[in-house]
Amino acid sequence: MRASGILMHITSLPGPYGVGTMGKEAYQFIDFLHKAGQRYWQVLPLTPTGYGDSPYQSCSTYAGNHYLIDLDTLVEEGLLLPEEIAACNWGDDPHRVDFGLLFQNRMGLLRKAFARYRDTDEAFAKFRARNDSWLPEYVYYMAMKEHLGGKPWYEWPDELKHRETNAFNESRRELAHEIPFHCFVQFLFHRQWNALREYAHSKGISIIGDVPIYVPYDSVDVWANPHLFCLDETLTPTAVAGCPPDGFNEDGQLWGNPLYRWDVHKKDGYKWWLQRLGGAVARYDMLRIDHFRGFADFYAVPFGAENARSGVWEPGPGLDFLRAVQKAFPETPMIAEDLGFLTPAVRKLREDSGYPGMKVLEFAFDADSNNEYLPHTYRANTVCYTGTHDNMPLKQWFREADEKAVDFALDYMGQPENPVWGMIRLCMASVSDLAVVQMQDYLELGGEARMNFPGTCSGNNWVWRASPHFASDALAKKISKLTQTYGRSDAS
Repeated sequence: MRASGILMHITSLPGPYGVGTMGKEAYQFIDFLHKAGQRYWQVLPLTPTGYGDSPYQSCSTYAGNHYLIDLDTLVEEGLLLPEEIAACNWGDDPHRVDFGLLFQNRMGLLRKAFARYRDTDEAFAKFRARNDSWLPEYVYYMAMKEHLGGKPWYEWPDELKHRETNAFNESRRELAHEIPFHCFVQFLFHRQWNALREYAHSKGISIIGDVPIYVPYDSVDVWANPHLFCLDETLTPTAVAGCPPDGFNEDGQLWGNPLYRWDVHKKDGYKWWLQRLGGAVARYDMLRIDHFRGFADFYAVPFGAENARSGVWEPGPGLDFLRAVQKAFPETPMIAEDLGFLTPAVRKLREDSGYPGMKVLEFAFDADSNNEYLPHTYRANTVCYTGTHDNMPLKQWFREADEKAVDFALDYMGQPENPVWGMIRLCMASVSDLAVVQMQDYLELGGEARMNFPGTCSGNNWVWRASPHFASDALAKKISKLTQTYGRSDAS
């Protein structure tokens, strides 16, 4: 069935408190999607942000990002006072997230909410019981990190770093006053997210969520499961993830994430991975699996290397892993993020899996008519994107891309009066089952609205926010007409 959706992270929504949240603006955006004839809302990972404020570098694969908790909802529930929120500095630029201010202010307000919370309906206790498989480790990890001034787990005292039973139990008793607070924060997040998702479903909107392939070294996942990662006896990584040198980066990319011991994962039937994906399946309706090629083979860089030049390719788990995933989640649709340099083995793995791959229009116009990202080469079992969170918005691309590529794109589209909407039309008209357009492209925004610059940790990543009233009825009507024209809405 042909369908379409919009890519926009929750943090990019407008709102008065420094970042987009699961509050009224999120509900209004769902209304906009419905009016625009869309069936999908694609978001970035909703887990806590980590190094470089990246949602792809999270300390937990299960926890929710407390920045997304809506404060006005807490006022309505009697857990916060309006003047408490107003006393915080949320920044001067409504179009950018100031993560530093969020770090300073959010937790303090949530502690005030926790002090007022009275669990009369046992909802809190039920939440803790339902999430017992991951919540106890996570809340201990968070409480201990705060207790030790934010130190990563690999700098904790050896007895805690190695999870020695007596020391672990003693420290848990010492942190007994802090652990319930971190449980409460997750309770708030999950309650608000479940309500928002239920509303989306009532409007015919499904959520596409993103599952990063790797987890950071400083994460509860690695600390709690060191045997599943390439660590030595001191729990130091032996090799880390990255990408080899290419035409864009002569040193390659050094991501620094610990690599998986796939042989160990296979022995227990990929239990950790299936539990992790189970958490994502409970949160989203469709999954985008990041860096799919890493399941065919992955790039391993010696730990401590200055760059990624010295890395080597190692075999991934292949179809054996994907068959285990499909057996566990036969009804969950998944998208394979198969971008980058693809070997025959990667292509075969995706084809054998049956998962749709990604087609990004910004990659199509290198003056080669055989380019596999050109729409006339597509097959139905694909997802067409104008661009992803790692790409320029289309308006910037038409200004800054290679002149020959831009000329080719304009000729390919028949010299449209508005190139941005010409590219959007190309995406919608493609044979791909699903078409996804960044909100920045529908708004015709340029480089100021780019979400991420891959391989960098500048303060310009992940900060873009839309203007108030961006989701207008006029824009919804325009998108709806295009969606119906190309058979991607129920009204088509």
